Amino acid sequence: MSDYDERRQQRREEEHRYQMDAMYEVWRAGGNTDRIDCDRVSNHHGNGDSYEAAALYVEADGAYSAQPGVDPWDEQRDARRYAGPHPVVAHPPCQRWGKMWFGQPLTVKLTGVRKKKGDDGGCFAAALASVRKWGGVLEHPWGSHAWAHFGLNKPPRSGGWIAADMLGGWTCCVEQGRYGHYARKPTLLYAFGVELPELAWGSSAARLDPAVVARMGLKRAKRLGEVGARGGGTDSTPRVHTPPEFRDLLLRIARTAAATHNTRINAPAVRRSR
Repeated sequence: MSDYDERRQQRREEEHRYQMDAMYEVWRAGGNTDRIDCDRVSNHHGNGDSYEAAALYVEADGAYSAQPGVDPWDEQRDARRYAGPHPVVAHPPCQRWGKMWFGQPLTVKLTGVRKKKGDDGGCFAAALASVRKWGGVLEHPWGSHAWAHFGLNKPPRSGGWIAADMLGGWTCCVEQGRYGHYARKPTLLYAFGVELPELAWGSSAARLDPAVVARMGLKRAKRLGEVGARGGGTDSTPRVHTPPEFRDLLLRIARTAAATHNTRINAPAVRRSR
């Protein structure tokens, strides 16, 4: 056997061992090994990457796409199939859980068809299960009906971590506007198996765009809201985009679950912010 063939054979054996190690970690943590993408594991080994967290329900070319140590799961990969073993940052779709879960009022008026509340194809339920299983954090808009539907306690709007459930989860409300978003955008967080950091708490005054107020008047601008002042129609990117500073915060929280060496999280951190 030539030197080239020997190196090639050694490479195949190393790749096979890497795949077996990955499958073992998932199996040991209680995951479904049938859902492992072996091609992706091989590429991961070949690139020498080291994932520290998975970002679920994100845009293919969004805020998480080029982050080192982050395994992004976009719509094509279907984050409902995530089988570990890394802690997660989950952004499940919120359209069917928000205040207009039934659809756009004009569309409903014209068609008479109303959407079903919570009809998200099981995305939120899967995201919640992933956070509880692998550790990490999930975010959803303030006012999301998913919190009540899944029996999660509603935190105070002013901030601070409180117990979310009887399983060891924690929840809080924090404004993305304190982390780079153009609007206040109060956001619910659910965390499990991670350290709970002190965040930039508080409820800020409304940030109405002066140009929108001048164009539409104060009353209409208030009705439109801060988030609705930008984007809309076929491009909602400005509204739903995660600011880099907020993204980094969520990743830092999720990575504290890695202290368990990416095995199943049996108990959450008990440290609570004051």
